[in-house]
Amino acid sequence: MESLWAPWRIEYILGKRESSCIFCPDCDGHSDEDRLILYRGRLVMVMMNKFPYNNGHLLVAPWRHVSELGALSTEEMLDLMTWLRKSTKVLNKIMRPDGYNIGLNLGREAGAGFEEHLHFHIVPRWRGDTNFMAVLADVRNIPEHIKQTYAKLAPLFKQEGETA
Repeated sequence: MESLWAPWRIEYILGKRESSCIFCPDCDGHSDEDRLILYRGRLVMVMMNKFPYNNGHLLVAPWRHVSELGALSTEEMLDLMTWLRKSTKVLNKIMRPDGYNIGLNLGREAGAGFEEHLHFHIVPRWRGDTNFMAVLADVRNIPEHIKQTYAKLAPLFKQEGETA
């Protein structure tokens, strides 16, 4: 039998559970690196998904706690789209994916994990990244530790933020 090692998951298994919205500005004393936040703007933030579908899975959300598109201001919508574009630009430079799944789940029935605070998912995709493990065993293979991916992406997000 083969073993699939995912030692970073022990942090989740033994760690403290999030009691509040992961997208809200209250950090509970944690740094941006701890929270995997790559960019903090006036209206929008970009963070890595702690439980990614693929390496480089990002979340783009407004700071304001809103659950519906109609509740966003025009300025927030523009900033969200701008950071979706900038995020794919950074991912293209560092990870060179073949494509992306970019989506927004609104409501529990649509699969929203945090239905009270809307957020976009950016999932980099590569040819052949869907394999037998996901199909037969409902297991994802994430080849790079999330902290290593964060360290690669953070400097480019800093540069993008300075040009905003």
